[in-house]
Amino acid sequence: MNRISKRGWAGLVFALLLGATGVPARARSPQAQTPQAAAPAYTLAEYNAYQAAAADKDPTQRVADLDDFVTKFPNSALMPYVYNTYVHAYNDLKNYPKVIEYADREVALGPDKVNAQSRFTALYLRTLAFNYSFSEKDANASDEATQELAAAKAGLAVLDEVPKPANQTDDQWAENKKAPTALFNYTAGIASAALKDYASAVTFYQAALAATPNDAVTYFHLGVAYLQTAPPQSLDGFWALARSVALKGQGQDQVKAYLRGQIQNYQQTGCDSLVDDQLNEIITLAGTTNNRPAKYTIPSAADLTAARNDTANFIPWLKEGGDHGKLMWLATCGLVFPDVAVEVMTVTPGDGGNATLLVYRPGASDPDAAQKEMDAATDPNMTVNIVGQPEVSRLQKGDGVRFTGTLSGYTPTPFMLTWDQAKVNADDIPAEKAAPGAKRPGHKAAAAAPPSR
Repeated sequence: MNRISKRGWAGLVFALLLGATGVPARARSPQAQTPQAAAPAYTLAEYNAYQAAAADKDPTQRVADLDDFVTKFPNSALMPYVYNTYVHAYNDLKNYPKVIEYADREVALGPDKVNAQSRFTALYLRTLAFNYSFSEKDANASDEATQELAAAKAGLAVLDEVPKPANQTDDQWAENKKAPTALFNYTAGIASAALKDYASAVTFYQAALAATPNDAVTYFHLGVAYLQTAPPQSLDGFWALARSVALKGQGQDQVKAYLRGQIQNYQQTGCDSLVDDQLNEIITLAGTTNNRPAKYTIPSAADLTAARNDTANFIPWLKEGGDHGKLMWLATCGLVFPDVAVEVMTVTPGDGGNATLLVYRPGASDPDAAQKEMDAATDPNMTVNIVGQPEVSRLQKGDGVRFTGTLSGYTPTPFMLTWDQAKVNADDIPAEKAAPGAKRPGHKAAAAAPPSR
């Protein structure tokens, strides 16, 4: 994603300054003093040379004129105005390294020579230039980020010194200051992240969002910073990324794909469709509120492992549904279970040696209770899709068998699990030719073995 969104930050700052001064910042210049005033600190030749340079409408020529001025008058008292004009000329030329250089020169002259309004403008344009030009691949990226972090903090400080325009109410002035407040905080976050101080980056991004709460780009960077803190603040990171997508910012498809990958890595669930379900859910919820509700959570890989190992609650939690059912389904969907013991209710042969078994599996772990549950069962609770095993057609209702298959489907009400790519244990399939009228023993269902991939 772009480092800053195209939301008119640059235009807003000049509107802010115009309201504060009554004239554009670039037009401000040293004024000729009255005869009664003390002698100016610059000569008339300096003044005229500066005015001619500042008035040139061609920024390239303006820079050349300023270079000539500095050559002729290297120690001029007009340097604050010269540097200010350099900043604007290079900004017009989109020469961002030079904007940064001359903004730093202007601010370095100090508050005695450069008023708050001019320092604010210089720092604002410097910060925009940093956003447009900075790359973490730069050889001097660390130094550049360190300098911009200081500049952004200075911008926040000097913003409070800029006088409120006489024609604005306090509320109007506070509203006008939100855009530069957001930019300085946002860029301080970018610089902090480049310096790998992700905790500070989170704080700055949050401050930026307090001023402009619906900026998708800032939410994206906030989400990334949350995920890179130590330890990662994963849930808050997911929410910020989802908020970015919900706000339909630039590059939302890439952010959505990145968020999906982060959720998959965080959970390591076996079913891609469940990741998609959670992705869509969090994006929908994040579209309704800025902050993650305290009760909203996404189970981690450790949570799923614990549920997966809790074999006693495999059926009970899935039958229960709700949070327990969701957790167990996330933990077990897509996994291969070996030797699942069930009782056959119906057998439907298919083509190519395939077949579908409707079976019942008790939820009770105690053998006696499980048998009573199975004896009382009238409807199946599992569909088992057998592949390439024509001999299962010899199974009959009431047979107890064990199968190995991939858990692929789940509905809590009515409760039903679906298994694919399944095979029945060959020892549980009767011989091809049974004696006429012979009674074949059934197989009691045993507790399910722990799932394996």
